[in-house]
Amino acid sequence: MADDLEAIRRKRLEEMQRQQASQQENNPQAAYQQEQAQAEREAKIHAVLRQVTTPEARERLTRLKMSRKELAEQVESQIVGLAQNGRLQSTIDDEKMKALLTRMQPKKHDPKITRL
Repeated sequence: MADDLEAIRRKRLEEMQRQQASQQENNPQAAYQQEQAQAEREAKIHAVLRQVTTPEARERLTRLKMSRKELAEQVESQIVGLAQNGRLQSTIDDEKMKALLTRMQPKKHDPKITRL
């Protein structure tokens, strides 16, 4: 029964993807509008980041985005949210950015090996 449900879900997902692809082919204007909206959102995020971070902190965030995009996007959204809610008292410098990144990174598990 679970296999049947999984097959139905997979089939439905493929069908939805085909419909979406055909809609984008038939309506390039909608795809263009989505791209424009995405670009506008990114521009707003970068404008807020320029206001509340120092150049060194932005540079660190840019380097992080190259290697760990998801974490960088989380940090950006958190900074923007704090700025929009008025919870930032000062600009975020490189040291504050380092502290924020260490808090947001998942904890690494250090295995301990003891010899008997």
